[in-house]
Amino acid sequence: MKDLFKSSRFKLIVSIIVLLLLGMFISAANGHGETAQSGIVGTVFAPAHWVASKISDGIDVISENAKGNAEYEKKIDSLQTQLGELQEQLADYNNLKAQNELYKEALELKEENKDFKFTEASVIGRDSANPYCTFTISKGTANGVKDGNAVLYGKYLVGIIKKAYPTYSVVSSVIDPDFSVSAYDISTNELSYVTGSADLAEEGYCKFENLDSATKISYGSIIATAGVSSKMPKGIIIGTVKDISDEATNISTYASVEPGTDIKKLDKCLVLVDYGEESGEGSND
Repeated sequence: MKDLFKSSRFKLIVSIIVLLLLGMFISAANGHGETAQSGIVGTVFAPAHWVASKISDGIDVISENAKGNAEYEKKIDSLQTQLGELQEQLADYNNLKAQNELYKEALELKEENKDFKFTEASVIGRDSANPYCTFTISKGTANGVKDGNAVLYGKYLVGIIKKAYPTYSVVSSVIDPDFSVSAYDISTNELSYVTGSADLAEEGYCKFENLDSATKISYGSIIATAGVSSKMPKGIIIGTVKDISDEATNISTYASVEPGTDIKKLDKCLVLVDYGEESGEGSND
């Protein structure tokens, strides 16, 4: 029995009994409705409750944050959806605006030339290695397009059909050295021709060549097609003069002409498939 009383187990049991009794007395003295056992257990496990409480509070905070983030992400998704819709509307608006500009100027040209017939085409390809802005359009011989047809953006000449295929065509732009068309200055009526130039192509200009050294053409002069042959009508604007220079190889003068529209940015164009006086085929005027 002595060994039993000396054992740690016995001491633990006694300690628990003492704590229970002490709790009962404290509870009775304070008049609390809690049992002795609950008071003791509460005392013993108070640190654990404190830790659990803090963890619970942390979970609540995390939960609230997660809830807030979910709502925030939902709002972001909604705004992104609205932004996408607005961007689509803006793209549609810009396309419609460009198309309106294209047709507005072409309509003015058609009102002055009742026999003009156009077909609209989209730019479907470009040769990035070609410095002369050669491009491919979505219309071909099946749509009445043929070699030598004028290609316009609004009222401005941007090139000619170099080669027409059944469902598409290749366009030679006005800055291409292979391009050539008779032209005149609408103010002075000086007549010559416009062609592309390797030297001027980098600036996006074409060349009004073979002018007299005493030319009256000056900065801002408007150059248009002369319609000398039946391959190109008269009066389609090519561009405006940016500079007058003397040729290095002869005594003539030339004008650097800036096209009426930025050919590199074209996404649509009009092909003049008929203008009433056209006959024959060819790539140049």
